[in-house]
Amino acid sequence: MASSERPIRVAVDAMGGDFGPEPIIEGCIQAMEERRFQLILVGDSDAILSYLPQYYLERVEIVEASEVIEMHDQATNALRRKESSIYKAVELVREDKADAVVSAGHSGATMTLATLRIGRLPHISKPALATLMPNVNDSKTLVLDVGAVVDCKARNLYEFGAMGEVYGQEVMKIDHPRVGLLSNGEEDSKGNELTKEAFPLLKKIPGFIGNVEGRDIFNGSVDVVVTDGFTGNILLKTSEGVAEAIFTLMRQEIRKSLPAKIGALLMKKKVFARLKKQVDYAEYGGAPLLGIDGCAIVSHGSSNAKAIKNAIFQAINFAQSDVNRKIEELLTEGEKEKVS
Repeated sequence: MASSERPIRVAVDAMGGDFGPEPIIEGCIQAMEERRFQLILVGDSDAILSYLPQYYLERVEIVEASEVIEMHDQATNALRRKESSIYKAVELVREDKADAVVSAGHSGATMTLATLRIGRLPHISKPALATLMPNVNDSKTLVLDVGAVVDCKARNLYEFGAMGEVYGQEVMKIDHPRVGLLSNGEEDSKGNELTKEAFPLLKKIPGFIGNVEGRDIFNGSVDVVVTDGFTGNILLKTSEGVAEAIFTLMRQEIRKSLPAKIGALLMKKKVFARLKKQVDYAEYGGAPLLGIDGCAIVSHGSSNAKAIKNAIFQAINFAQSDVNRKIEELLTEGEKEKVS
């Protein structure tokens, strides 16, 4: 946890993302207008200065980086690209010159560098990418892993559950998070070899409620859902596609009749605006990589300014919390119970 005597230092990969530095820097400016923190922009200084108003120059540190890891580059090459913006941003956390890193660039490179350069917590075998998904209780469900670990072992799922429970308590401010294991049925006997092996390990987590189904993520009956990265990533992309399809179908149906158009106008601000806000990834900003000995927020490549702003807020909230220490405490207690 960062010292309360100084502002949180957030290193932002200014060159990552599909649309270049402009929306990233705009998001950083919006964040500085709302929260107190120390911003470190990493990238091509000329490009950064072309978008950063003079007024903010004294409030921002710029770290020069001459390379950008493109989306088509191999993540495994990231360790050799020491002049890249994401490498240098991650190094700032490793060297304790920043408390958190935010990147909308190559997600594989970000996760690889954060894991290998910052390092894992002592009791974590593999980190997990966590994301928030909307539910009917007007709150969020944390799902992990959604893409960091494609091939999981039971031990990994147990660690994901521990990380999810602590994140729910410390960052989401849920006193007693309900933790579920994603399966093809709620019965204890359901699942594949992986989930069946993980089930008794997850029982050691205080908030574990058993198996849950995909629909439970959205009906508000669980706060944290644990799954392997392969399944979680498919779940995430499918959910995004369903949300987009629903809005498209609604627009198509509204255009077909005058009463529907009138009704849509009446509901535009109160209903549609709230619904769109619930499913908009920009509201969450990015996904924390849990299990590393620091803080890394992985944002969508197409992040707009609002998404970057909220990713920075996630980073600040994480850095101000006691997440990593509490994860270690919970897993250490599990080791005493001879988790294997």
